[in-house]
Amino acid sequence: MNNDLFAASAGDDPARPHAPLADRMRPAGLDEIVGQADLVGPKGPLRLLLEADAVPSLLLWGPPGCGKTTLARLIASRTAARCLEYSAVSVGTKELKAVMADAQKLQRATGTRTILFLDEIHRFNKAQQDALLPWVERGDVTLIGATTENPSFEVNSALISRTRLFVLTPLKPEDIRLLLDRALTDPRGLAGAVHLADDGLELLAEMCEGDARAALGQLETVALAARADGIGATAAAAVSAERVAEYIQTRAARYDKAGEEHFNIISALHKSMRNSDVNAALYWLTRMLEGGEDPLYIARRVVRFASEDIGLAEPTALRQALDARDAVHFLGMPEGALALAQAVVYLTLSPKSNALYKGYQKAAREVARGHNPPVPLHLRNAPTRLMKGLGYGKGYVYAPDTADGVAEMSCLPDTLRGTDYFEPGRRGFEAELAERMARIRRWHERRQEPEGPNGPGEA
Repeated sequence: MNNDLFAASAGDDPARPHAPLADRMRPAGLDEIVGQADLVGPKGPLRLLLEADAVPSLLLWGPPGCGKTTLARLIASRTAARCLEYSAVSVGTKELKAVMADAQKLQRATGTRTILFLDEIHRFNKAQQDALLPWVERGDVTLIGATTENPSFEVNSALISRTRLFVLTPLKPEDIRLLLDRALTDPRGLAGAVHLADDGLELLAEMCEGDARAALGQLETVALAARADGIGATAAAAVSAERVAEYIQTRAARYDKAGEEHFNIISALHKSMRNSDVNAALYWLTRMLEGGEDPLYIARRVVRFASEDIGLAEPTALRQALDARDAVHFLGMPEGALALAQAVVYLTLSPKSNALYKGYQKAAREVARGHNPPVPLHLRNAPTRLMKGLGYGKGYVYAPDTADGVAEMSCLPDTLRGTDYFEPGRRGFEAELAERMARIRRWHERRQEPEGPNGPGEA
């Protein structure tokens, strides 16, 4: 395996004319990079570091196809350091330790620095990442780590603190269009071998979701298919958007069930439902399901939402969510998707209340304080004579047997008497519950007033 980054770019290697188009079209300089102007523009921090040949250990975080590997290779081609490239998928700790030991010897003997580009660094576990720390900290190697995952979750904090983080963004459609136009005219690319209509190029630029590698791969597929069909050889016979869609078919939506996108989209679904935005909620649900998410995971989140964000404002919301879960379990996919969609739409359009959630949290904080008084004697069962003798159950009144269905007794410990945990809102069914609670409270208040000639509470 040749890990020398100076020889890594097929775009500079005439011996590799059959390399993938995306590889052949890698930018040969910073000025060819599109979409990351904040980093590599005239005053961009990464450009300034590179021009000064003072690149520190750094992390490049961004989605697929945004230019992480390209930047690493450009750094390698413009530095006096020795540069090596590895993927965390295929290299082990033992091999890397040997490389870093060699780098240390080389630096001490000749003063030559070593830049180690480690792609997909998030694939390393904690112990493997820890193994890099002493070499990076001493400066034996300059580490360039690339990751598509949020470093906050996937990279050790100690390693993050010893590197400088640069965040790359997905390319915009206009950036992708520029790359496609370049590939169609550049000798490294297709150089006039195929012509695409404007609407065909626009479709490709939209379909790739900001991924330059995917866009160029799709362009190459379109070019091969068009050549086989005998079209696109001239501008007059340019490949239309309809043909592009036919050649590309349906591209799976980008979705990583184990990565940050998983959490981003479930968060978007939850917050869209909370804001009663039914169209957004249905869209995010579909993104997850079509991306291959476990439908029962979504069902669990929907069930939780029914209690956390709706509660008793719409008591049937929980039943809807549970029915959707059962339907998914019974039917499987793809049939179960509609049951989830039904529940999501119903819950999104239900009145919202977090009164139940807030009430439980308030009670939980009370319990967590550590002062948990014993159950009042009148609420305790007394199945034995001894327990009766100790006063268990004494003073308990069976509420259904009273005239008003309410008994004159407190069910909280004396030290907590009068504490309100559940405070219903004014939306949906909770408005009725609020009125019921107010009636019960007034009933108790009247019983506490001095007794008049006509009974309690009547002066």
